[in-house]
Amino acid sequence: MNSRRAFVVWGVAVLAYVLAVVQRSSLGVSGVDAQDRFAVSAAVLSTLAVVQIAVYAGLQIPVGIALDRVGPRRLVLLGALLLTLGQAVVALSPTIGPAIVGRVLVGAGDAMTFISVMRLLPMWFSGPLLPQISQWTGNLGQIGQIVSAFPFALLLHTVGWDAAFGVAAIASAVGLVLAVVFVRAGPVVVRTDTIPIPHSWGAAFHTFGHALRRPGTQLGFWSHYVTQSSGTVFSLLWGVPMLRGLGYSATEAATFLTVIVVVGFVAGPVLGLLCARFPMRRSNLVLGIVTALGVVWTAVLLWPDQPPTWLLVLLVVAMGVGGPGSLIGFDFARSFNPVGSLGSANGVVNVGGFLAAFVMMFAIGSLLDVLAAASGTDTFAWQNFRIAMTVQYVVVGFGVVMLLLARRRTRARLHAEDGIRVGPLWVALVARFRNGRVQ
Repeated sequence: MNSRRAFVVWGVAVLAYVLAVVQRSSLGVSGVDAQDRFAVSAAVLSTLAVVQIAVYAGLQIPVGIALDRVGPRRLVLLGALLLTLGQAVVALSPTIGPAIVGRVLVGAGDAMTFISVMRLLPMWFSGPLLPQISQWTGNLGQIGQIVSAFPFALLLHTVGWDAAFGVAAIASAVGLVLAVVFVRAGPVVVRTDTIPIPHSWGAAFHTFGHALRRPGTQLGFWSHYVTQSSGTVFSLLWGVPMLRGLGYSATEAATFLTVIVVVGFVAGPVLGLLCARFPMRRSNLVLGIVTALGVVWTAVLLWPDQPPTWLLVLLVVAMGVGGPGSLIGFDFARSFNPVGSLGSANGVVNVGGFLAAFVMMFAIGSLLDVLAAASGTDTFAWQNFRIAMTVQYVVVGFGVVMLLLARRRTRARLHAEDGIRVGPLWVALVARFRNGRVQ
């Protein structure tokens, strides 16, 4: 555990995740190009991203069950293979139909990568290092967004669609070869508590049922749902068109996406330390992030005429914090599930943010078409985005309500099983203040 070999396995696994994020986010910087190439409406264009996200979210639970049954290595390899095939299909697609098939393959490969890498971590790392490694895994993976925002975008606008997506496919093929050579399951037998690691598919489905019913797993799901979705919608599809509608160039729009990643690098370790220091207040961190996102989005959408650059920077900073904030959901899964059901629990959690993003992406695309037709303006005009982006309030607001309900059930179970009572945050703050004054 925590050995040099552990870091080698982790490094190659993270590279596989970086490449998965490159393929996932490549559509985000090519949305305008895709509309020109395939000559489709915004609603049809959104199907490229929506189908990909739908496949990703829909496979999380089956992949989680498979993780507990066959282990993470095989799924990392299968994921890399599907990503390679998917991007190759997109590269060669002359029409929207084959491109959708390619993005289905990309979504399937992507679905297998992140939670498989997360499942590897407890096999190779232990102690206080584990939550930090978990945060760094999520943060380093977002390098893929930088790669798609700059090198991939540069290729796209210089050598064209076919070559750019072809190079992306080759990169995933290289990652597949490295994973075959270096990625291995951990040699250490891990503690399984009350649920053993399943040795049959029937037992694996039974284990999934245990994970799904745990309030802590549900809390992780809704935490992921409310924190990641806004940034995912922005990065994967509608961010660049929205910024182009505000008059920013393709390079400037890509820079905004990069800010999201850079902020994640800074915020991730800080959130990891806060989760380790205040484990009973992790849900308050989640709610604080969602509140910040809501406040900044409201300011952007209500700003008279065009919002200033500094406010848009503040928006992408808030979304940058939301990315590592979503990893708190996996921290809940790890805290409230035995190792034998951790793959299933991670799969359930990882559905959250992408399910919300799936709904918002399609709804925003449909609204953009309706608004453009009604006003006679360009589809990506700012006045259309100003209304279409309000979809987030409905989707995320529902998630916040469900999060609060799941938190109540989780705390009730924690009190019943372990005798730990978690009071309201304001009560804890008042008590700490009073104790400080007494001292």
